[in-house]
Amino acid sequence: MGSGGREHALSWQLAQSPSCRKLYAAPGNPGIETFAECVPLAADDLDGLIAFVRAHAIDFVVVGPEAPLVAGLADRLREMGIAVFGPSAAAARLEGSKGFTKDLCARAGIPTAAYVRCTSAEEAHAVLEGFATPVVIKADGLAAGKGVIIAQTRDAAATAIDDMFAGAFGGAGAEVVIEEFMTGEEASFFALSDGIHVMAFGSAQDHKRVGDGDTGPNTGGMGAYSPAPVLTARLETEVMDRIIRPTVRALAAEGTPYVGVLFAGLMLTDAGPRLIEYNCRFGDPECQVLMMRFTGDFAALLHSAATGDLASAAPPAFSHDYALTVVMAASGYPGTAEKGGVIRGIAQAEAGGVRVFHAGTARADGAIVAAGGRVLNVTATGKNVTEAQARAYAAVDRIDFATGFCRRDIGWREVAREAQ
Repeated sequence: MGSGGREHALSWQLAQSPSCRKLYAAPGNPGIETFAECVPLAADDLDGLIAFVRAHAIDFVVVGPEAPLVAGLADRLREMGIAVFGPSAAAARLEGSKGFTKDLCARAGIPTAAYVRCTSAEEAHAVLEGFATPVVIKADGLAAGKGVIIAQTRDAAATAIDDMFAGAFGGAGAEVVIEEFMTGEEASFFALSDGIHVMAFGSAQDHKRVGDGDTGPNTGGMGAYSPAPVLTARLETEVMDRIIRPTVRALAAEGTPYVGVLFAGLMLTDAGPRLIEYNCRFGDPECQVLMMRFTGDFAALLHSAATGDLASAAPPAFSHDYALTVVMAASGYPGTAEKGGVIRGIAQAEAGGVRVFHAGTARADGAIVAAGGRVLNVTATGKNVTEAQARAYAAVDRIDFATGFCRRDIGWREVAREAQ
């Protein structure tokens, strides 16, 4: 379920699974329709989705985006006896409410930034006095990856508070979390959970800012690469022991077992990894690079998590290659994106094993056109990040998308390290 680049990557892997007999995508996109039957049901049309699952005797559902999970889609499917990869609405609060996650961290002793939850602008302005700058201001609810402001000054923080409570991020800003600014390098870590057992599922590094050199506003992600060498084996063990397992234990103990993928955004500080936030689905565009490297039966692995059998599943198998993806976005993103721009050259870009995942496209008059902010994920592999980056940008340059743009420095930290 879903229509973005993450769902294209998930569908691509699921379609290759020996255990997958028939694959539907709702609503899917022009890239997904080459190997799945797309059905015109929006991911937030819970009633329509439930009716389709019942009518077609579906026995396994993989939910891509977070909004239907927060709305309770997984709960309704489980009530029907359908295996579903995705957490209940109660467990999905890990992403649906940043304040909920911070409180859970406090209860379970999970390392994270100091914080205060605020329910009014007046309260937030008073709380702000107790924080040094830079300071992080977060809309509590779902905001499509854009509800986080790193304020460098107190005035900027005050403006962010006022904007959030004034509705800049819709209902997501009805409550605001003010956090200590953490220093270090960010990384993404993924783990699968069946409610009791957990299994590591790789790492990546994302590029959130819209502009080269990590400048400009935050976005849903302008590119990523996997694995993240900064997350060493020792650090991954620490993340599993101090962050992932305590989270799963705490949720199970509170009667809301977590089933699905846990996507932990981490800050690698001098004192060790600390949790920035959780997402209750595969990252976007992190999912694209993970799927490029995965080599096992993806459907069987997700099904084992969905059915409480993760302990007997083999660990995930990944290629030793690195994967890197570049997001091609529509002009105006992350603000009002220019839709309708014609895209040509995708087939030429995919020569030599490159994959172009459709993130926000549609068909119009026989052509592929931009239909969202982030439009394409041009994804390549290589023996290191430098090689993967070169191959990805060579493919980008074969795509004709006059109203699109991309960052030209995805993977820059690791490329610089590899050059040393």
